[in-house]
Amino acid sequence: MSTATTIEEQVRQALEVIRPAIQLDGGDIELHGVEGGVVTVMLLGTCESCPISPVTLKQGVERLLRERVPGVTEVVAIEA
Repeated sequence: MSTATTIEEQVRQALEVIRPAIQLDGGDIELHGVEGGVVTVMLLGTCESCPISPVTLKQGVERLLRERVPGVTEVVAIEA
């Protein structure tokens, strides 16, 4: 098992912890990849147009992933 796979699995597990809260607000988050320490996600549903989604992404998702997954340095969202 490669290190990249291990990091990606850890990121997936951590995202599953916060997905229910995001889904309660009518949104969702989908992992698109992990390269180096950068995690790429897509925000779906109400998160796509929510004006505070950048705050949720940086102060919520990124903070959680950096705490739980060694090596994660940043989380960025891509457009649908």
